[in-house]
Amino acid sequence: MANCIALCFCFLSILFSFTMSKTETYIIHMDLSAMPKVFSSHHSWYLTTLASISDSSNLGSDNKKSHVYTYTNAIHGFSASLSLSELEVIKNSPGYLSSTKDMTVKIDTTHTSQFLGLNSNSGAWPKSDYGKGVIVGLVDTGIWPESKSYNDNGMTDVPSRWKGECESGTQFNSSLCNKKLIGARYFNKGLIASNPNITIGMNSARDTEGHGTHTSSTAAGSRVESASYFGYAPGAATGMAPKAHVAMYKALFDEGPPMLSDILAAIDQAIEDGVDVLSMSFGMDGRPLYDDPVAVASFAAMEKGIFVSTSAGNEGPDDESVHNGTPWVLTVAAGTVDREFIGTLTLGNGVSVTGLSLYPGNLSSSSESSIVFLNSCLEEKELEKNAYKIVVCYDANGSISDQVYRVRNSNVSGSAFITNTTDLEFYLQNEFPATFLNFQDGDKVLEYIKNSPSPKGKLEFQVTHLGAKPAPKVASYSSRGPSQSCPFILKPDLMAPGALILASWPEKLSVGEIKTRELFSNYNILSGTSMSCPHAAGVAALLKGAHPKWSPAAIRSAMMTTTDALDNTGEPIRDIGNNNNAANPLAMGAGHINPNKALDPGLIYDIIPQDYINLLCGLDFTSQQIKTITRSSSYSCSNPSLDLNYPSFIGYFNWNSSKSDPKRIQEFKRTVTNLGDGMLTYTAKLTSMGEYKVSVEPDKLVFKEKYEKQSYKLRIEGPLLVDNFLAYGSLCWVESSGKYVVKSPIVATTIRMDPL
Repeated sequence: MANCIALCFCFLSILFSFTMSKTETYIIHMDLSAMPKVFSSHHSWYLTTLASISDSSNLGSDNKKSHVYTYTNAIHGFSASLSLSELEVIKNSPGYLSSTKDMTVKIDTTHTSQFLGLNSNSGAWPKSDYGKGVIVGLVDTGIWPESKSYNDNGMTDVPSRWKGECESGTQFNSSLCNKKLIGARYFNKGLIASNPNITIGMNSARDTEGHGTHTSSTAAGSRVESASYFGYAPGAATGMAPKAHVAMYKALFDEGPPMLSDILAAIDQAIEDGVDVLSMSFGMDGRPLYDDPVAVASFAAMEKGIFVSTSAGNEGPDDESVHNGTPWVLTVAAGTVDREFIGTLTLGNGVSVTGLSLYPGNLSSSSESSIVFLNSCLEEKELEKNAYKIVVCYDANGSISDQVYRVRNSNVSGSAFITNTTDLEFYLQNEFPATFLNFQDGDKVLEYIKNSPSPKGKLEFQVTHLGAKPAPKVASYSSRGPSQSCPFILKPDLMAPGALILASWPEKLSVGEIKTRELFSNYNILSGTSMSCPHAAGVAALLKGAHPKWSPAAIRSAMMTTTDALDNTGEPIRDIGNNNNAANPLAMGAGHINPNKALDPGLIYDIIPQDYINLLCGLDFTSQQIKTITRSSSYSCSNPSLDLNYPSFIGYFNWNSSKSDPKRIQEFKRTVTNLGDGMLTYTAKLTSMGEYKVSVEPDKLVFKEKYEKQSYKLRIEGPLLVDNFLAYGSLCWVESSGKYVVKSPIVATTIRMDPL
């Protein structure tokens, strides 16, 4: 027994020793004000700090082996490969604030500009000169510089304030940049540190995944005529801000998951280089603001006047799934557009029915095939017996996913799926000929097959229908609020096009296959909040171009308060993830983005950095946690408040309550700035919120001059109802002539949310 205990103890000791000596990458936040005067730079201080740790075997002879990055702008600190024992020594070093283990993040167009109302005659495009002179930076998978979306015809010279550069690397040299693509850098030291034996195939800013080329051309691609995806979505492709400059910061590589240390280095460099707008289509979940390096880096960007657009995430339709719920960034949900891609089934009797399809092949000249009804199409033997026929499948029990899988792996010549499922977005791009019919059209097919002795049919594809209704809708996968990192700010902020978006693609990267034959295209159709984020970033670039002095908060306010709450049928925007019921603000935020209205919003809710600090104080963050975010101790917590001057409201009605107190009151104070000329009068208009009583004091705001500020209070009184109850409405400040309507969403909920 004693020997067994001794062996166990020995094993545990070895295990503990191994754990303490195993190295991993950590991001270290430092207090720059604590740097001894003997050091000439913070970089030398960090290297000396690393050299002082006890386990010097990890450093090598030059004391730099463990060092990964030094950060100057995004945070004050560095990243390094450290053992647990070394990390403990670092924690006791002068100036240490906090540390975060390096981890991964989740990576979360032709017609969309028209759908958003952008045109050459009036509105945001001509008023901003198409984003002329604005620099849009993206942290992503890189860029394909040869794409026509980066041609610099008609572009202005590179702004003199620009400090960036085009880094040479594998299959990439500086001559590939021009007046459109003015910066291209890459960051993978963190990825290499976490995988020392890794080999980077494309060690440059060149895109080998496609995501970065797609997002950057969506945000600010130049106009390109005759773009399409195998005949689908034909037209002139253009980014939201076609005259803006593009800078790519590649921090996401094929060889491994995106590492925070690399992303942080990319943001750090983007701030240094001088971008105006930063688009980041990725995020991480379950981290408090002070322990989320992306949130911390975004705070530094905001302080420099950089507008940051982020994706809400693709974890919907569950509540509390949104990431990037950071108060100082824009968080963008994904919606559909009024465009459908069509596959047509023509029956032997001449009747044609249309369904949804993105099959990239062309069967237009094919002859008729036998057509057969196979009920649910889940029987493999039945599919085998009907090889080389068009099979018709009926989805009666929500088994469309299984049906598509079975048919895909059979030898049928084509298929028509009859279904009432409206969430078909990710089934449309198939490698086999398929169209998805609704029940009404499906009944015509079934009637024909039933009454025909030898039923025949022919499938045709590559048709695009514009003006589809209703649109937009909230995509089912779009992540929902409230935000776990800061539940007191309503997130997401707004919705932008994210479903089936066409944009540029690397010409040597496959977009799919047909019968094992790879397909290539200069454009691809993708979906996700990764696509909605750059749409919003491009719109922000237009607003920045038209109003160079607007703060990031002013731009976000203008975008939020001018959104559309109704679809193109005049009805409330619907939510695919909620059975096509009316979408609530936890799904779409303030509504669907409207660039032309945002250009002249009437009133704005502006925010200065100290306001965000008051919020951090109200969240009961420690001084050390606040300093991690602000990178400075020169802040005041004399006015802590959870009530940020934000263009939206969310109130919780289940905290600090008792049975003797059946009702609860929440009050919010807001200050708006008048951007209109002359004397203007605004009157409050509130929508009903059921059992919750909402009031505004005062209910009339009179402005005598431009840039004048006025304050008001909004009060919500309501019962303590059952868990997960949600009520929502809106406050509109309506200008007396009707020129301006400044809208804010209001949410009252009993969802239990404790900040991380």
